[in-house]
Amino acid sequence: MTTSEILTRLSAGNKRFANDQLNSYLQDSLRRKSIIDTQKPFAIILGCTDSRIVPELIFDTGLGELFVVRVAGNIANKSSVASIEFAVAHLNCKVIIVLGHQNCGAVTEALKGGDYGENMNHLLSYLTPAITASAKMATVDDVVKTNAKLTIEELKNRSDILKKAANNGDVIIVPAFYNMDSGFVEFFS
Repeated sequence: MTTSEILTRLSAGNKRFANDQLNSYLQDSLRRKSIIDTQKPFAIILGCTDSRIVPELIFDTGLGELFVVRVAGNIANKSSVASIEFAVAHLNCKVIIVLGHQNCGAVTEALKGGDYGENMNHLLSYLTPAITASAKMATVDDVVKTNAKLTIEELKNRSDILKKAANNGDVIIVPAFYNMDSGFVEFFS
């Protein structure tokens, strides 16, 4: 599939999800057996760990179709970047979606500020650039969208593999926002 076809497929699957018309295909024992020895996902999703956000359902895809990397706040840390590098370099994925979502808890906590302990403080520090780049009275959702856009640059800045693939046109990286109330994903530039 071309990158355009992949985005069209994701959009169509999301429309089915939002309209309660899931196909639920490629999710049975035959599919499980057919992908034991290989995986060929057509897209990478860098999403949040929020339990309400399940990319495979949101885009109505089957087993093995998405390479999903999840970390609170959909941030580009060493582990998430390395995972995405693997999918681009070894699985030939052509599309990376940075998927933020409505009412993100990580962004909410980062906006509140405070001391959450060493590990959570470290995680939330990745959201500081999005907070700084947003307007002074920005909403959580505004910061989430800014974070998705900035994460694209962060992926390229932190990875020669991703920068080269993006610069060569082998990969596109697209920011997106999942509206929990409607179920629709908004792709934006």
